[in-house]
Amino acid sequence: MCGIQVLVALSDPLLVSGDAATTGAEINACSEMWTRLTAANSRRVAEDTGDILCWNGEIFGGLDIGNNNDGAVLLEKIQQLKRQHPADYILRMFSGIEGPYAFVYLDHVQQKLWFARDYLGRRSLLTKAIGSRTLLISSVADVGCEEEPSHCSGWSELPAQRIYCLDLASLQPTSDSMFPLGPVVEYKWHYGDLDTRALSEEATTDASELLVLPFSRVSQDIGKDFTNTGVHDPQVGNMADLVSDPEWVPHIDRLEHELTAAIRARVESIPSNGEDPRVGILFSGGVDCITIAVLLTAILPRSEPIELFNVAFENPRQLKLQKSQIGDTGHETSRHYDVPDRKTGKQGWEELCKIDPTREWRFVEVDVPYSQVQEHRTHIRQLLIPSDTVMDMSIGMAIWFASRGIGNLFSNIQKQEQQQGAEYVGRARVLLLGMGADEQLGGYSRHRSAWDRGKWQTLGQEIELDVSRIATRNLGRDDRIISDNAKEARFPFLAANVVRFLSEIPLACKMDMRYPRGMGEKLLLRLLAYRLGLVQASTLAKRAIQFGARTAKMESAQSKGHDTL
Repeated sequence: MCGIQVLVALSDPLLVSGDAATTGAEINACSEMWTRLTAANSRRVAEDTGDILCWNGEIFGGLDIGNNNDGAVLLEKIQQLKRQHPADYILRMFSGIEGPYAFVYLDHVQQKLWFARDYLGRRSLLTKAIGSRTLLISSVADVGCEEEPSHCSGWSELPAQRIYCLDLASLQPTSDSMFPLGPVVEYKWHYGDLDTRALSEEATTDASELLVLPFSRVSQDIGKDFTNTGVHDPQVGNMADLVSDPEWVPHIDRLEHELTAAIRARVESIPSNGEDPRVGILFSGGVDCITIAVLLTAILPRSEPIELFNVAFENPRQLKLQKSQIGDTGHETSRHYDVPDRKTGKQGWEELCKIDPTREWRFVEVDVPYSQVQEHRTHIRQLLIPSDTVMDMSIGMAIWFASRGIGNLFSNIQKQEQQQGAEYVGRARVLLLGMGADEQLGGYSRHRSAWDRGKWQTLGQEIELDVSRIATRNLGRDDRIISDNAKEARFPFLAANVVRFLSEIPLACKMDMRYPRGMGEKLLLRLLAYRLGLVQASTLAKRAIQFGARTAKMESAQSKGHDTL
């Protein structure tokens, strides 16, 4: 976990300050660099060429890291490719890497500056024009500036699914608001033939053909014969029938295999944290996060606790409304945090304890009084930049407090030094999140609306649209929010192997809106959860975090999600 900051000025020599720190022992120092954006002292420099790599990411595939520092291994490999393919070595390198990243690479000899985010946009990288002669590239905006966030703007999110190259030897002002200095060449990721995607280091290929996405477009094939009756009839079939049906079993098996592989790749390299947890989960009790939890417990050593962070907010408007409806019950404090996600979170925790009672499940109730919302609102708003809507604030606030991990601890395995409900600060530095499941498996209400408008054809088009714009939505925002707490977000549902599998299989093998809400959407995932023993969680309907944790409409019922802050 680290940040990048690079300043390119036309009138001066190129100034680069970046952080290529790694996870593990250096993880706490990275937090300070995020919040203060201090000049880094650990960027990677190639001794023989003077090239500089500023790296903020993790490599889960495509390059053998072993127990080494991924930034160091990456720089060494880049240097090898540069000697063989001096014109397009950066494209060749990143065409085969799997994982979340943002990077800036200064080619000292060729006087080129390469920079990009990964093809799904899982790490933040922003740009800002300072006057007409300076370009600033940074992981975060002006966090900590004394001005109001609205006056600290001018930032843009660097588009993902592209790798950019700035020619420093021919630097000149441009009229582009994102890149005030040019010329900038962009190389786009595209769908292609996955069978020929892997290129050898000796292969000669046009640069524009190198960046092939490791998954295909979402299949529009429906895939089932709906003239069948029995368990294929939503009027008759139920979860217990479908989970053992021969047509469903191979898909359930494959999802479990791919998702387990994705989780394992994202946790196996995390350094030991002594007796403390290495991994936590942002946990509402919903089917996405609880399925991750069940698969995770089969991977981690038995001695490791798993932290489940469940956030709830004191919402003054909701409390006032409740009081007017049911009167003063004398239990004000307990009611403050009795939000939907707390209820399902506790149910999910209890279900996990029954499935794996020998694992220590640490359920952390993160209760956020309204006074803390007011105290941290300006800071969170600065982290959001350039995102600036009411919905961004509602979601960002929930994720920030949840990932901070300060709350009251409840554990299924009582230890002498622990008391149930005692104050607790989360230890895990890596957090697993369920982002990406809804887009790929039809979890949003708009997917059911699409079904109502035009059945399978319209639903398929909506799913393809949602998957295609994952890279343009909110993962950069979420990365800024979580990293501010010295935590790192990892997204198993967005692993390349998971996205590839879910893009290839027919629509009806993932969702079926003929079933009621709480079953038809994300049906394949629900069947896996059910088979894993999550009988209650497998039927919970989708609920957005801002409503489940009650961060939405704290002061006014009139505010709309798309309103600007």
